[in-house]
Amino acid sequence: MKKEFTITVYTENQIGLLNRIAIIFSRRKINIDSLNTSPSEIEGIHRFTILVVETEEVVRKVCRQIEKQVEVLKAYFNTEDEIVWQEMALYKVSTDMITEKVKVERLLRECGARTIAIRKDFTVFETTGHRAETDKLLQVLGQYGLIEFVRSARIAIIKTSLGFYEKLKEFEKAAPSEDVKENEFLNKQDEVFTM
Repeated sequence: MKKEFTITVYTENQIGLLNRIAIIFSRRKINIDSLNTSPSEIEGIHRFTILVVETEEVVRKVCRQIEKQVEVLKAYFNTEDEIVWQEMALYKVSTDMITEKVKVERLLRECGARTIAIRKDFTVFETTGHRAETDKLLQVLGQYGLIEFVRSARIAIIKTSLGFYEKLKEFEKAAPSEDVKENEFLNKQDEVFTM
């Protein structure tokens, strides 16, 4: 049965990686509902948060395929119950319309929104929450001549995770890299490369 899965991918920040990951989804005919990329808790490592509606078996296979990319360190998938997530939305409404017909303060309190810009011709509101919460304000403002609306991609934190950085440190303890060995001929160029 298909349901929402949030895929979290830790990667090096390399040109073309986003395209290669998107191709993995398009080859399997999986629609990406939202995609966010950002720096992670580890310097130099980026985090992709991808929302899809698919079966667990297919999502598991996609994560394995993503991990085959050289720049990908790890890919996780989680259900909605296993993560803490939010989306942000912005709403632009005519200032005249909103001040004449709506009790703005009450509306903001009810929807957990705040005003971030007030201009003569328009006002911009912002709210953060789950999809149902951002949709609630969208429906209310739709009645008052909503000019523009945009919602961000999902951002999520895995509830049970120690964090990728901690797992990386554990991995390095369990399987430390070998000591770097110097090339014995490095300082003997004249002896090795003679004609």
